[in-house]
Amino acid sequence: MKNSHKAVRRKASAVTIDDVAAHAGVSAMTVSRVIHGHAGVREGNRERVMRSVRELDYRPNLAASALAAAQHTCIALIYTNPSASYLRELLVGALRGSTRAAAQLVIATWDDLGAQARRHAARQLSGSVAGVILPPPLCESTAIVDEFLAAGVAVVSIASSHFSDRLSCVRIDDRQASHDVVSHLIAHGHTRIGYITGDPNQTASAHRWQGYRDALADAGIGYDDALVQPGYFTYRSGLEAAERLLNVDAPPSAIFASNDDMASAVVSVAHRRGLVVPGDLSVVGFDDTSASTMVWPELTTVHQPVSDMADTAIDMLLREIRHPASPARGTVNHVLAHRLITRASVSAPWSSRWKPAIARP
Repeated sequence: MKNSHKAVRRKASAVTIDDVAAHAGVSAMTVSRVIHGHAGVREGNRERVMRSVRELDYRPNLAASALAAAQHTCIALIYTNPSASYLRELLVGALRGSTRAAAQLVIATWDDLGAQARRHAARQLSGSVAGVILPPPLCESTAIVDEFLAAGVAVVSIASSHFSDRLSCVRIDDRQASHDVVSHLIAHGHTRIGYITGDPNQTASAHRWQGYRDALADAGIGYDDALVQPGYFTYRSGLEAAERLLNVDAPPSAIFASNDDMASAVVSVAHRRGLVVPGDLSVVGFDDTSASTMVWPELTTVHQPVSDMADTAIDMLLREIRHPASPARGTVNHVLAHRLITRASVSAPWSSRWKPAIARP
């Protein structure tokens, strides 16, 4: 009797395809088609199903999924990203998506390869995979993309702000996200806002810089080139940029770094100089990776859903691989929503809070 009770409890707690269908407001057949990468599902329904799968932690039977897909599709995720926290989010999403879709995921790093070696590696990999996920900065390389497309390998890029009809991409609106976080600083009274750029070889960097300029212009604040310093999405480059910004004649009261690793470096420099964050210096980042909560105070930042972007990229890639002749087939520019995450690293500047004493007659 006791064992029977346990079995019933386990069965009741298991999430079924019908549970996902009810949660998403679609039919079980639609859920099945989305999970198995079938074409012909409206994008709105596909997004609701994928959200329900994640929220309910639905885990389909892998053997059944593989049978339904009629094959174990081999795809690759290749990375050369200097941010460990960004990479972790990327891998979590890719593994989740490939497991759900019964696809074999190959993970490769090209960190130590030069341009010629990367093209050679792409040619070699093309013979063993059906598709490739390219996060930045690899997705910005025309030569690498050309190698895969010429070999008939499907490609989906992640977080590239450059969309073309050659390959699909999943991203956020980097320009608007940057505008939002700078506007948040302006709303707190900051008018001298330093900015640390991202890697110049990535299109997202240019869009974030433009969002910074847009927000200043919208608030009637003049652009000051002395308040902009180069960064490369690395902690070290953030340290160096922060030192330069805080050494200018009229240093900024706030610094926006275009990723969390560099923003964490700004906090470190501020502490070393004896500055209080946010009392003396407000700091904001971008991405909302684990790095944003591993410093004190925790960072206000833009939440870029990196894990969901990788998960979505897997889904898009498998649809292209498994249904290449679909009349709905075509490149997709999929934009996910971003969010401003407010934490303790921002306050009004001291200059706007200080009130001079009134002299007595």
